[in-house]
Amino acid sequence: MITTRLRRWWRALAYLALELLASIISMGLFMVGAVLTPLLLFSGGWLIAPRAVAVLRWWTTKARLRVARYSGVPLAAEYIPIPKNPSFEERLRLVFSRTTGRDSLWLVAHGLLVPIITLLCIGLPLSALNSLLIPSYWYLLPPDQPVSSLYPVTSWDGAAWMVLVGVGYAAVSWWLIPAAAMGLTWIQARILALPSKSSLVERVTALTASRAAALDAHAAELRRIERDLHDGAQNRLVGVVMMLGLAERTLEKNPEDALPHVRRAQQAATEALAGLRTAVHDIHPPILDELGLEGALSALTGRSAIPCLLTLTELHRVPAALESASYFIIAEALTNANKYSAATEVTVAVSRGQGSSGSTDKLLISVEDNGRGGAFERPGGGLAGIRRRTAAFEGVVEFDSPAGGPTTVRVELPCGW
Repeated sequence: MITTRLRRWWRALAYLALELLASIISMGLFMVGAVLTPLLLFSGGWLIAPRAVAVLRWWTTKARLRVARYSGVPLAAEYIPIPKNPSFEERLRLVFSRTTGRDSLWLVAHGLLVPIITLLCIGLPLSALNSLLIPSYWYLLPPDQPVSSLYPVTSWDGAAWMVLVGVGYAAVSWWLIPAAAMGLTWIQARILALPSKSSLVERVTALTASRAAALDAHAAELRRIERDLHDGAQNRLVGVVMMLGLAERTLEKNPEDALPHVRRAQQAATEALAGLRTAVHDIHPPILDELGLEGALSALTGRSAIPCLLTLTELHRVPAALESASYFIIAEALTNANKYSAATEVTVAVSRGQGSSGSTDKLLISVEDNGRGGAFERPGGGLAGIRRRTAAFEGVVEFDSPAGGPTTVRVELPCGW
């Protein structure tokens, strides 16, 4: 029984000592944040907000592991993944989210209050040890420099009383240190545990943003289809009607001259049908149903004007909506490369595996060209379309295009759709 209690006491003391060291780091992070926050707010510091939140999440995750290791109760930390290149709105949502607020509250409390509690608790056994040892060395010191604990020790009677004081310190520390360790873990667990309500609120926020992106993508797709039909098939069909009318009038006067008009009408009708096929293909490529994503991508990259190297790794079948989105994302990236990159080679890699957020069920897409680089996202452009399609599936997209190249588009799409 005594051995078990002693082992628990030493474990609690070690935990408090570890928390003291960790609180120094928390205090440093808090001071850095307090000094830099005003500067960041007025100097474009929102750009590094995702990294600051990532550091905060990493440090609070370490704290959860320490608390779970001591208490034996695991603490879940289900964060919404941080986008690779978040927009200003996403940065605001990230900084002012409930989970970031709780993590910040823990950082302040851990950095300011834990040092006081742990120093007090760790100081008790040290004071007890010192008080118990005073009778063995007090008389060795000069009379004008006596040992001073609760009071200056200048006699054997005073030294004897210090033994009782040391026993009192030891008794208090025997009870206080395990209680303080348990209390500290309980308080930290209460702060660090992400409640289901907060997780649900953030999940609803993410789904709302995803739904808005899906609606935007749908509206953009409808506008594109309308534009293609208006500028393509509709104009050609109007031409067919006009040519047939002209052929009819010519037939009444000179039947031999009507034949060229009929042939031009036939050619226009053929082009209109081709335009309709293209429009239907752009809504949902039939080749996806016939050959699956792997076969469709092989055909797509084979039609690229720039030599294209395609690498596919264990894709299996994914939901139809995800196949369609993946196909169009790669098609858009290849179109941009063919139009603007001046590249001599494009590499397309598609695999299924672990994403940057830790999920193991992601469709990972990478399109890289060796062109001149310098690509940037602009409203209504191809890269914006890729981001819109990706956001509709709560995916992650990353563009990297330094001047001089290469240009890389990386997309992660969850396969759970």
